[in-house]
Amino acid sequence: MGKLLCDPSAAAVAEALPPSPAPAPPTPLLSWAAPAPAPEPSTSPTGWDAVWALEDQQRRRLHRIWERGVAWKPACPDGAEAAPAPVVFRLDHGGEVDADGNCLFTAARTAAAAKADARELRHRAVRRFADVYAAAGDADREAVDAAVRHLYAPDLKAGWGVHVVQEIKVLAPKVQREALDAAIQELVDVGIQREIAAETIYKERCITVSNGDSWAKYMSISGSAEDEHDIITLQYTEEGLLTIDENRDGRAAAFGDDIAIECLATEFKREVYVVQAHGADAMVDEENCVFFLPHRPRGEICEPPIFLFMKGTAWCGAGADHYEPLIATALQHVTPDKAAVVL
Repeated sequence: MGKLLCDPSAAAVAEALPPSPAPAPPTPLLSWAAPAPAPEPSTSPTGWDAVWALEDQQRRRLHRIWERGVAWKPACPDGAEAAPAPVVFRLDHGGEVDADGNCLFTAARTAAAAKADARELRHRAVRRFADVYAAAGDADREAVDAAVRHLYAPDLKAGWGVHVVQEIKVLAPKVQREALDAAIQELVDVGIQREIAAETIYKERCITVSNGDSWAKYMSISGSAEDEHDIITLQYTEEGLLTIDENRDGRAAAFGDDIAIECLATEFKREVYVVQAHGADAMVDEENCVFFLPHRPRGEICEPPIFLFMKGTAWCGAGADHYEPLIATALQHVTPDKAAVVL
């Protein structure tokens, strides 16, 4: 699962940190004259007719994109006289992935044909972020912190014109869960309602996900026994506390977000396009119901893009936070001017 930034603060993530220093020696950039077909995926691609939970207009548009392809223009390498020729890709659905909170990394692994498993990809993305965040200046770090707060520690005095429910994420060290429960029970014993007692203790003693350092701790959580923290989610309506997901079994994983996608793009040295299909309730026509949202790596681009699929159910994809892989295959005999989409 994942989150996409859907308001003007989204730009903060893209511009917040300075470009990473170029590695030495640099990996050769794209230079082929005619691309080879993509390697065979581990699972057989399925036609769009077989993909569940798509509306008719989404299915028609996605099938048209499949027929005509997506044109991608590689950047011109430093020192080269001209950029490599554009490539046209056919996008097949790469199959379902488990809705266990790790779907961004599972889908990226399949789409990129990566050898590392989803948990390792998650940790690589976090390490990539931590290195860049630690080296950033104060202004850049504050911009990232603001984007993190917007996602995971929003100002509950605002935002109700857009959201019906807002969430605050806090992290409880696994080794402290018994102590936290005991502190909550002490408040209950003196007559405080349990949810109010839990809210008080969790806010006082847990780590609020509100800056880059706490984001790294949060995004490291895959819902396994090896995690150092458990995710606790406090849900609010405009009237106040609605409920608390205390994640007693420790299986909740951190959903991937735009920051994580950019880190994956940098790790792979490939652009990542989130292909988001909006439904009729988003009030867009069929021609415009599929969006390609780019996430570019910090530094050089060495290989063709990775494509991930996200079903949208309303404006900004509200409620649609599940990623699935797309398998990109180079089409040898389709010219870019005939493609359904030019990136």
